Amino acid sequence: MSAHPIGVHVGPGLTQDGGMEHGGPLARAAEMDADGVQVFLGDPQGWKAPRLSADVQSALSGDLLLVVHAPYVLNVASTNNRIRIPSRKTLGQHAQVAAAIGARGMVVHGGHVLGTDDPAAGVDNWRKTFARQAEDGGFPLPLLIENTAGGGNAMARDLDALARLWDAVGEFGAGFVLDTCHAWAAGWDLATAVDDVRAITGRVDLVHLNNSRDPQGSSRDRHAPLTDGEIPTGLLVEVARAADCPVVLETPGDAASHAEEITLLRQALT
Repeated sequence: MSAHPIGVHVGPGLTQDGGMEHGGPLARAAEMDADGVQVFLGDPQGWKAPRLSADVQSALSGDLLLVVHAPYVLNVASTNNRIRIPSRKTLGQHAQVAAAIGARGMVVHGGHVLGTDDPAAGVDNWRKTFARQAEDGGFPLPLLIENTAGGGNAMARDLDALARLWDAVGEFGAGFVLDTCHAWAAGWDLATAVDDVRAITGRVDLVHLNNSRDPQGSSRDRHAPLTDGEIPTGLLVEVARAADCPVVLETPGDAASHAEEITLLRQALT
């Protein structure tokens, strides 16, 4: 694997119809000459526990970078019991399967509380999620919290909010995913974003390298191709270089366009 592994998000979820067609995610990676893939285990808007057959698990084995993304519906920060409790349960279920297929880590969004709630309650709910899992031996693979684009009561939108969250969960070994589109939408300075995050978390484990269709500070999460958005491509390259960790592209486009992005990025980082 290269010094800067570059993966691509592929879908649908592995337990959905078509998830393993034509060789599955690893075949998609080969088509694009990617170093790895990011996948959903099931419906990203669903709550079902993922169940992968032995054949599917075997088909996912290999030397490529494999990252799992937790369902979007999960929100362990929520003060709503009907969301938070099933979110914790589903998170644990997905983590178990992700570890079983050899995933490097599992990405999960930081989540939010309602506008009338104190964000501190959401931070405490995150702490409880890790603390209760620790009682059972902890998560079986690194849990990677991702920064988000909008929402005033989000747990990981602003750097000061991220600092409050890390004060609560850092001791449990939580990892961090820096999404460039989300950071741009939240008004971060991408020229210093890696250093800013590391000053808080001590780490950046993965970069979601995405351009943005909207201006800086828009709070809109709309990804654009690597070379066709509001963020200068050179700035995105420098984020990847500074982070010096695996990169996953979540950019729109087909296999051919992703192959071009991978080639461009690989050459720029050499």
